[in-house]
Amino acid sequence: MFEVYDERERRGVRRIAAGFAILSLVGIVVTAWILSDVRREQEIVARIIQYVPETDIAVAQELAGDLRLQRGLSALLVLNVIGTAIAFAFLVRGYLSSEQSLRDVKVFATDILASMDAGVITTDPDGIITSINPRGRELTGSADHYFGRSLKDFCNDHGLLWSICQEVNAHHNCIRDRDYRVTNNGHQQTLRAGCTLLRNQRNEEIGTVIHVRDVSEKALMEDRLRRMERYMGLGSLAAGLQHEIKNPLSALSLHIQLLCERFADEPHQAEVDELLDVLRTEVQRINNVLDGFRNYASVTELGRTDVDVRELIGKLVRLLRPQASQQGVQLEVEFPNEPLALVQVDSVRLEQVLLNLALNAISAMPKGGTLTFRLRQQKDNLAIDVIDTGHGIPPEIQAQIFDPYFTTRNDGLGMGLALCDKIIRQHDGNIEFRTSPNGTEFTIFLPLNRQA
Repeated sequence: MFEVYDERERRGVRRIAAGFAILSLVGIVVTAWILSDVRREQEIVARIIQYVPETDIAVAQELAGDLRLQRGLSALLVLNVIGTAIAFAFLVRGYLSSEQSLRDVKVFATDILASMDAGVITTDPDGIITSINPRGRELTGSADHYFGRSLKDFCNDHGLLWSICQEVNAHHNCIRDRDYRVTNNGHQQTLRAGCTLLRNQRNEEIGTVIHVRDVSEKALMEDRLRRMERYMGLGSLAAGLQHEIKNPLSALSLHIQLLCERFADEPHQAEVDELLDVLRTEVQRINNVLDGFRNYASVTELGRTDVDVRELIGKLVRLLRPQASQQGVQLEVEFPNEPLALVQVDSVRLEQVLLNLALNAISAMPKGGTLTFRLRQQKDNLAIDVIDTGHGIPPEIQAQIFDPYFTTRNDGLGMGLALCDKIIRQHDGNIEFRTSPNGTEFTIFLPLNRQA
């Protein structure tokens, strides 16, 4: 439930009701005191009349009449007390009714806030947390003990919340759509936060309201759209390059072949062959670059089918075993005992991704090691782990490994991991990695509920 830290309004209503109750009690006490005095005076007059001479009977009766008037006044006071009691009863009833209405409104507001998909946090002007709804506790990883504590006590991942709270208090302007990332159960989560001033009915500033939403899926879709737009632009560029560069390269290759035949019987053939080999090698390298660029920029539709990833990995292990044995790399597979669901993927493209990751892993273990393929189901995703025991990825290049044409190998084009990332994103999946000096682990996440 949504808890509220300040109850000043409720305490004010209680003070008013208590004041009415005290006034009513005072009226009852005063009335009882007057009645007691009248009753005592009546008894005294009754005893005096017994000893009054007949000549003074008229005066005594007149005094008794005055007492009867006082008794009527006492009766009127009694009626007043009764009326006050009735009014007090209505007051209590109204108070209880207003309290119930207030509770109903607060319960309704609580239900609304508890049902919201966005986290809502309120603070006082000093940044002390006064309330937080369940979604807010879930997104920020906070607990009930954060009530009454400063917002800056949140972990460093949520430091932006304290920053925007201070900014709003300082400039009195609302803040919208500030994105930041946190790590939750080993996965990055994108949160979008905003902050506005909190005002009461008298328009007084009494704190701030912070709202936090999980926009991980939206951010992922925006990123995919940006990538697809880039792929489409690159696709047009690749088509132009294929026409403007590859055709002349084909003619150049043909003329190199003619030169080789022309100089076959000429002296100094070794030197000529070396120069022609350089030309052939460079032409082939340019062809490979163009082919890699074309594949990366391609936005062709995937040929999705139901694929058993166990069988796909088994086929890949058989393909890699000769090269791995030659380099002293041991291949291992870890499959769960329970059957795994089929996934809707392009088997050729997925096999290309796994082959690229495996070849990179083998090249990272020149002195031998272990390459492990592991399958597991994680919520609605199938996770494929490719783990090596190589030297790891240096920290200074970790942010660039998925960039096109980035490579640390002399014989590489730098398109392998970029192409892997693109193919997995086309499958609505994600690829992540963890690395250390003892090895690197790439993890592919593929959705299980993807419809063909």
